[in-house]
Amino acid sequence: MVKAVIRACALAMVFAQPVMAQDAELKLAVPQALEDSGFMQFLVPRFSLKTSVRIERVPQDTEAQMRMGDAGTPVFEGLGQTWLLAHDGDPRAERFVKWLTSDIGQRTIESFAPDSGVRFAPPVEVVVVEQATVYEGDAAKGEELSLSKCGRCHVINDTNRMKGMGATPSFALMRSFEDWETRFATFHLLKPHPSFTQLEGVTDAFDPASPPSIVPVTMTLDDLDAILAYVSGIEPADLGAPLQFQ
Repeated sequence: MVKAVIRACALAMVFAQPVMAQDAELKLAVPQALEDSGFMQFLVPRFSLKTSVRIERVPQDTEAQMRMGDAGTPVFEGLGQTWLLAHDGDPRAERFVKWLTSDIGQRTIESFAPDSGVRFAPPVEVVVVEQATVYEGDAAKGEELSLSKCGRCHVINDTNRMKGMGATPSFALMRSFEDWETRFATFHLLKPHPSFTQLEGVTDAFDPASPPSIVPVTMTLDDLDAILAYVSGIEPADLGAPLQFQ
């Protein structure tokens, strides 16, 4: 008799336990326009069928673990906008996001074809096109300045191709570097230039006690702009295919 009572009490305690959070339905707040489209009624049950994760759709102003709107991860497009899904970090919500952005989720999104003609699609990937810098300096003057001020060390072009120093890179070679703009714009800071270069209004005057050992290179910021404009139009040197080691 005592054992029977203990078993009955144990069963009662088990059934009296509250529903674990992991077993409770996830709440998904859906804006009214999206709900009225019928798309979420189509989409959510298909996810639940595949994963056994239950999701309850609730109005937009309701407290929920997930929310459709303009914050979070882009998951689909429709009704003239890109819809984003934000969540509180619940692993099931993260699973929903991954399903929506997977191949099967995207195919499910595209398969929605109601009589109303409203369609939804995977989000369009935004490609950021980096704009090339346009230099406003006088390129023709920049060529003259490059030859007169830089040509005693660097090969500028065919005009002085036999007059540069062998250990000094040509302008075409430096133009092939990814950071060529920074190199040319700050050349006066890169060795050995500070020891003999004066950029008007930028660099400090030479110490009279330690004058440059060669004829100084002096130029203005306008001169530098002109040189940058010229260099931007130089065809980068073709260095060939990278070396391959076997």
